[in-house]
Amino acid sequence: MKLRRLGAAVAGLAGGVVVGDRLLRGAAGELEPALDAAERTYRWRGMDVAYAELGDPADPDLLLFHGVNAAGSSGEFRAVADALAETHHVVAPDLPGFGRSDRPPLRYSAALYEDFVADFLADYDDPAVVASSLSGAYVARAAADERVSVDSLLTVCPTTLAGPDPPKTWLRELLRTPVVGTALFDILVSRPSIRYFNADHAYAEPGAVAEDWVDYQWRTAHQANARFAVASFVAGHCNSGIDLGPALLDLDAPVTVVWGRDATLPPLSTGRDLADEAEARLVVFDHAKLLPHVEHPEAFVDAAREAI
Repeated sequence: MKLRRLGAAVAGLAGGVVVGDRLLRGAAGELEPALDAAERTYRWRGMDVAYAELGDPADPDLLLFHGVNAAGSSGEFRAVADALAETHHVVAPDLPGFGRSDRPPLRYSAALYEDFVADFLADYDDPAVVASSLSGAYVARAAADERVSVDSLLTVCPTTLAGPDPPKTWLRELLRTPVVGTALFDILVSRPSIRYFNADHAYAEPGAVAEDWVDYQWRTAHQANARFAVASFVAGHCNSGIDLGPALLDLDAPVTVVWGRDATLPPLSTGRDLADEAEARLVVFDHAKLLPHVEHPEAFVDAAREAI
């Protein structure tokens, strides 16, 4: 009798998680593009990858690659895309598994993202590139592909590690499970959690983040299958195995490294060491953490125009 009651309680809890998740996804609704721009689709390995396109196609190409996080999207460049498009043809994809791109239940990895970035870059002739966080490593790896030629790279707080090292496969598989994983993921991407991560390492002044952007982060993290790419990220499977300093040094293009002085993950000391190793120009923004392009958009655009 006790076992029967326990089974019924577990079944009821599981059903509650499933229903709750469906209600959250229903509340999130269909996700609109993060940037006010024409949206195109890039077909890649059976997936539709959404990308925003701004500016005059006759201008030099500038590709923007957002960082990987629980609520990642091309909207990371919302404060600077329009200004950059005044002088460049701007293209900003949502990485596979994020934003308005398809989110199949794959076991996402750094190798997958490095392949995607290489294939995407290969469609452009000597583009300038801005890449944030892990995407900086993905671009550095992709640049070794003989099909890829980059005119310049500006990378914002680049890193090869944004999760445990070595990766924790058990954690990825736990987050992929339909009941326990769904429940844990819904906690991870709740509004209080998003605000915590924004304040802890994304922004020096989190109060300046508009509530409508927090809402967009919440809604993009509650699209169908959103947890699969994030499960790999949280478990460390999106960490890149590249030796970033030498890879940037080998890049046949000028490199600019941008860092927020108040950043902690990783700290400015890491940025200084990386810039020295890569013989790259280092630009430091006061009162900023990992997203100086959001906190200081005008100054960032000025720095970007010097770099690209």
